[in-house]
Amino acid sequence: MSFEKLKCALATLAEQGIDALLIVDTEHAVTGTDLEVTVLPENVTAAGRILYQANYTLEAITGIDWLTQGRIEIVYDYTCFVSGKRVTVRTFVGREQPQLPTLSGVYPGADWHERETHDFFGVLFSGHPDLTPLLLPEDADFHPLRKDFTG
Repeated sequence: MSFEKLKCALATLAEQGIDALLIVDTEHAVTGTDLEVTVLPENVTAAGRILYQANYTLEAITGIDWLTQGRIEIVYDYTCFVSGKRVTVRTFVGREQPQLPTLSGVYPGADWHERETHDFFGVLFSGHPDLTPLLLPEDADFHPLRKDFTG
């Protein structure tokens, strides 16, 4: 799949805001990525499938706590080793009950990234096979990368 076709496929999933469609070409030398896409939480798996079919590898999943905005941003980084192109997919969930569908059915390696994101930010990945803590103690009832954490 060409990069232009990939962009068109992802554009069908991109979150439509009041101002614009949130799919942005970026300058790789400046940002480290070629394309940034913001999708609704329910479209994370569909975006992952599109990227998988285009031979992109999932590099990382991480979170950003926007405490004052009451939401958590989840960032998915993908790379195509054939073309060297990088794509960042973003979505936002509320801080009170952060939940997203798992990507582990598309990318089995997402299992570990989602467990880490669950540990540190408290994001639940519905459909995940096992959200047992990866880095925190099994009885941990805190999420240390949330900005209101006082540990």
